[in-house]
Amino acid sequence: MADDCLFCRIVTGEIPADVVYSDESAVAIADINPQAPTHLLVIPREHFDDIGEIGVDAGTAAGWIAAIGAAARGQGLSEYRVVCNTGPSAGQSVFHVHAHLLGGRPFHWPPG
Repeated sequence: MADDCLFCRIVTGEIPADVVYSDESAVAIADINPQAPTHLLVIPREHFDDIGEIGVDAGTAAGWIAAIGAAARGQGLSEYRVVCNTGPSAGQSVFHVHAHLLGGRPFHWPPG
């Protein structure tokens, strides 16, 4: 855990959030600025700055990915988009890896 990390503080319960899913690997919270009818942030319990960093820990990465699927099923989603921003120019503003789980509307390609 990083003391100055917003998501670490949410994961530990120090900062309240609308938790919609939780397991031993990750926590899923409602995004405070939703971009779709369902917009969750799925946050691994362990601190990694970005997806490249979590990728070196296969067990933690697998648990986080499983939590993304479980959170989607818990929301009744069978079709959804998962987005991970890595770095400021890609839109990452909190440097604790997290997935945006979006669903409930059609999405287009290319995004952005």
